[in-house]
Amino acid sequence: MTTPYRKDALARDRIQACATALGIHLSDQEQWDFLESADSLDMQAAPGSGKTSLISLKLLILATHWTSTTRGICVLSHTNTAKDEIIARIGDTPAGARLQRYPHFIGTIQSFTSTFLARPYLRGVHKQLQIVDDDAYANRATRALEHDPRFRTLKVSLSRRSNGDDLVARATFAFESGQLTIRSSGKLPFGPGTTSSTQFTELKHHLANQGIFRFADMFALAELHLARRPGLGSAVAQRFPFVLVDEMQDTSDLQQNLLAQVFDHPATTVQRVGDINQRIFTEGAAQASSFPRPGFLELPVSRRFGREIAELASLLTVHRSQRIRGAGPTGTIAVLLYDENSVTKVVPAFERIAVEVVPPLLLQARPPQVLAARKRPGTARAFPQSLACYVPAFAASVLDDGRASLLLTARAARAQWRSGANRAAVDLLWEAVRVVFAAVTNESLPTLRSLDRVAGSPGARMRTLLLEILTEPIDDEVRWVSLMGRMTNVLSDLSGGTGRVRITLGEPSFYVVPPPGNSAAVCEHTGTASVTMHSEFNSIQRAKGETHSATLILECLDRTGKKYDVHEVLNLLAVDGDLDSASSTVRSIAQLVFVGATRPAQLLAFAVHRDRASSYLDLFESNGWAVHDLTLKVT
Repeated sequence: MTTPYRKDALARDRIQACATALGIHLSDQEQWDFLESADSLDMQAAPGSGKTSLISLKLLILATHWTSTTRGICVLSHTNTAKDEIIARIGDTPAGARLQRYPHFIGTIQSFTSTFLARPYLRGVHKQLQIVDDDAYANRATRALEHDPRFRTLKVSLSRRSNGDDLVARATFAFESGQLTIRSSGKLPFGPGTTSSTQFTELKHHLANQGIFRFADMFALAELHLARRPGLGSAVAQRFPFVLVDEMQDTSDLQQNLLAQVFDHPATTVQRVGDINQRIFTEGAAQASSFPRPGFLELPVSRRFGREIAELASLLTVHRSQRIRGAGPTGTIAVLLYDENSVTKVVPAFERIAVEVVPPLLLQARPPQVLAARKRPGTARAFPQSLACYVPAFAASVLDDGRASLLLTARAARAQWRSGANRAAVDLLWEAVRVVFAAVTNESLPTLRSLDRVAGSPGARMRTLLLEILTEPIDDEVRWVSLMGRMTNVLSDLSGGTGRVRITLGEPSFYVVPPPGNSAAVCEHTGTASVTMHSEFNSIQRAKGETHSATLILECLDRTGKKYDVHEVLNLLAVDGDLDSASSTVRSIAQLVFVGATRPAQLLAFAVHRDRASSYLDLFESNGWAVHDLTLKVT
């Protein structure tokens, strides 16, 4: 079959010209090996190795020399964040703009599955898809169970179970043995053929007939469609002769198997990129051996950080040993020792150190981050358990019951907006509004792209309101209540009813005070170059893929409730550093710490209890780490 792009598209001179235009410096043979390859391959990329820049460069080169008008490039990622980062890198160029239109596709594996496999199946059986969201589905399912008399027997049966609502809320289609079945989060308390079992199945199909689905349902429907139409996978593969999968390490077995059914085709080149050592999303995740495949390329050089952080990170490569070479700025590794009386001094001490060792402009551009495996404490008595134990006021801003979800999402979206990811910020905020609206009205809102732009129309007013939330002050209760009042008015107009009905958003629209210090750093340059700034707080999991000027990892109780994460990692390094012989719990802790430890460019700090660290203080000194004992009266 004819190649859908010029045969010399990946010639070295063309690559170099494009790289120069984009300001990308190609200094390693591994970079060239990836850029020049037109064959299927896997690439294992160390944190900060410039993976996204190389992906973007290759996509732009291919798009510039793409000749087919009906066959395109398919770019898939595990998360919207990774997808949005790629779009942000290529979007300002003519070739990048073409990549975002037919015949090309850039999206998550989830959106690809829905667009090309699940939605066509639903259209074929004359069903509409309204909502694909786990939270919205759970709300609809539990509401139907509570109020619909058709499910009365099921309601009585599940009321005797502590997880009854959860079984209904997480009921998911699965494709097994050639047919669609229903699975949930646990074993059902009734057998097949019973009235409760029949109603359980009917409730799932009742919501499906309304177009309400969970994310995993799309994969089951996709597999069903592929089974019923044997030529479908081949047709999709013909449409996309070149496929690039980013963040491959977090792809589940289910997702990998589905992609293989479609793209395991001689007409398609599949290039997969990721870092197996950052595989921290383990639910349904693929086996470590499935990526990278034998003969993979490797990018071992990190330009994010220097030798000091690189050497430590190399010791924490759990899934596949990798010697990371640091080519970034010289770094500092610090340890903050605390006890029960000084635990609240940890974050302020970290901020003082950051001011001393990180250039002011970098602090301003990339505020320091305080990371923890857990944000809120559990029921155990051990201390400290979470980020909130170090910053007690932080607990009030971390809610698990859905209150103030619009405000919390707006704050996250504003952070994306400040970083330049404007499209991702607007999409995040609008999807939160859609989910809340669906939960309180049983109706659905249009996609952002479908909102009217005519001046004065409800769609245009909503676009203006979203922009205002993203760009103007919102951390004032009176201001926020006013914004939510306007939101309900516009949503009422968008709802499409014949009579104007006032929408009540309820708890998701509540106001809560912002986390202390959770704002962008403010650097004040004076004659003495003093700097006033505050850190931002986050979970390690949420910080994945980010670059910080400085990062503090707080010691927390792990999910078993028996071990302290930072202590376990430092103790392991002090003894022998052999991850292969460590327990599965410690290995799991190490891989999470690895993600946090590879975020900073110049300062990496750990907080560990003074008593637990006493046996391995020599480790810090022998490695040249800076030790700050906060338990002393003078620090």
